[in-house]
Amino acid sequence: MTDISPKVLEFLQSVHPYDTLPQNELARVASCFSRSEVPEGTVVYSEGDPVESIWLVKSGTVEVTDANGALVSILSPRNSFGERGLLRDGRAVTTATTTSATVLLSLPGGELRHLIAHFPAFERYFSRGTPNGGKLARQNDLATLKVADLMARDPLSVSPQATAQDAAKLMRQHRYSCVPVVDEGRLVGIVTTRDLSGRVLAEGRALDTPISEVMTPDPLALAPHSLGSDILHMMLENRIGHLPVVRDGKLLGMITQTDLTRFQAISSGQLVRDAAVAESYQDLAHVTERIPQLLLQLVGAHSAHEVVTRLITDIGDTVTRRLLKLAEDKFGPPPVPYVWAACGSQGRQEQTGISDQDNCIIIDDSATPDDMAYFNQLARFVSDGLDAAGYFYCPGDMMATNPRWCQPQKAWRRYFQGWISTPSPEAQMLASVMFDLRPIGGQVNLFRELQEETLEAASKNSIFVAHMVSNSIKHAPPLGLLRGFATIRSGEHKNHVDMKLGGVVPVTDLARVYALRGRIVAANTRARLLAAEERGIISVSGARDLIEAYDLIANLRLENQANLVRMGRKPDNYLAPSDLSDFERSHLRDAFVVVRTMQSAVGQIAGTLG
Repeated sequence: MTDISPKVLEFLQSVHPYDTLPQNELARVASCFSRSEVPEGTVVYSEGDPVESIWLVKSGTVEVTDANGALVSILSPRNSFGERGLLRDGRAVTTATTTSATVLLSLPGGELRHLIAHFPAFERYFSRGTPNGGKLARQNDLATLKVADLMARDPLSVSPQATAQDAAKLMRQHRYSCVPVVDEGRLVGIVTTRDLSGRVLAEGRALDTPISEVMTPDPLALAPHSLGSDILHMMLENRIGHLPVVRDGKLLGMITQTDLTRFQAISSGQLVRDAAVAESYQDLAHVTERIPQLLLQLVGAHSAHEVVTRLITDIGDTVTRRLLKLAEDKFGPPPVPYVWAACGSQGRQEQTGISDQDNCIIIDDSATPDDMAYFNQLARFVSDGLDAAGYFYCPGDMMATNPRWCQPQKAWRRYFQGWISTPSPEAQMLASVMFDLRPIGGQVNLFRELQEETLEAASKNSIFVAHMVSNSIKHAPPLGLLRGFATIRSGEHKNHVDMKLGGVVPVTDLARVYALRGRIVAANTRARLLAAEERGIISVSGARDLIEAYDLIANLRLENQANLVRMGRKPDNYLAPSDLSDFERSHLRDAFVVVRTMQSAVGQIAGTLG
């Protein structure tokens, strides 16, 4: 291990919550880190080992597994691990193993405890259940989820008058091993393949035997509010693999062992692992098509919105990096260094169940015209692959396939200098998008150098900041008169509010302005708000109110998306206030009021700057 504090300092500036530290404290902390190059397959620690440091991944990947060997998480650069054991009983509760040649930075436990004691951002970050261990481990906690989040809805059924052959044909056609028997909406029985073989074939009954004569009458059933533990206990105790879900005697859905197996197989870690070894567009599409179900499970487990969106974005990042690798395998190694960067929700690590793609390529200035042809090919391959995987082409063409967004670093430097010096409406729009850039693959330093220069120049230009502030308050929360909501008046989404455009975007725009004024390198909205509070860009009370308002808006948006998935529909951003309880409506409106109040406050700043 060697002291490499200057390089560590540069790296930590891109890692939350270290990016919230004052510069002198950050420099001190950087000097406390040690660096190690770890070969693939190295066990960093095992479950039960004493933990005296935390580790931060600088490059490479680390796989974290639980006591049963089940995957908890796959960690990539800027992820930390080991803090759960360090801050609790001093022993690891997981096992961490490198899955590639990895560079790790380690920080003594005493230093972490010092940071937690003296800097609120660290206390909040490391007390939220250790994001690389606790919350991730709970995402697949089947026992605590409700049956309504697990069951298959609108199940097939037969009437009591149907014949055994009718039931057998239906089960064969849909590859089901059981079918409920329903009489005028009420569950009266269930028939399985075992019933058909044991009570019809084995006893020599005719194929037209009424199913009512061979079904299991009045079967065991669950209420929709039952927990996953109720499913497990009932199946194990009664040695059955099928359970109807009923309310007031009426059939709502079915739970089978297959449903439980499918649930256990869907986790962010598993999807990341599957994406990392995919060999084609189709393989990646099979991975991403499971994201809505993952969203449903995470929301059903009451995971915080920043955890849900981070896990879903991690999958998008892995898909992107895998496509970059496949492109380099196909077209050969890049002729000069480059970095693939994402903006939009992926750049902010805030992807949900619906996302298009927003990306660009920053290329080393040594690139020749012939080299640019290579990157145009790479951009097309990756963008097409993202579209095939469900990350649809950007309607505004903010993609690396657009030659404007696939340029050497010097061109990007000119772009930002032009937007800052001449803040036209188009410049404001483009700057808003590009200030959310985050490197996904390639040579990160190409982006870091550009980001540092741009933030410094932008924060010093009061006219540009004023224009960005004005741009940030263009999207107003949907507040109506008399404590109501300004809902959409016509069309497909009549009487709904757009939780993205009217809820999340206004906060995202505010956070971007705070980041610009404070030269905050984080792209994530919540991280920006926390850093702005730490650096005094906004008051403590204002920051807390805005963060709580943002949390409520973002959580309701995800819950609405999960409800749509539960109903078999595609998730979207439109929520009907009438679907909320009076309590929820009141708090949502209060959250919108907070956002509008903060917009008014930042608008006054624009007046003084302009």
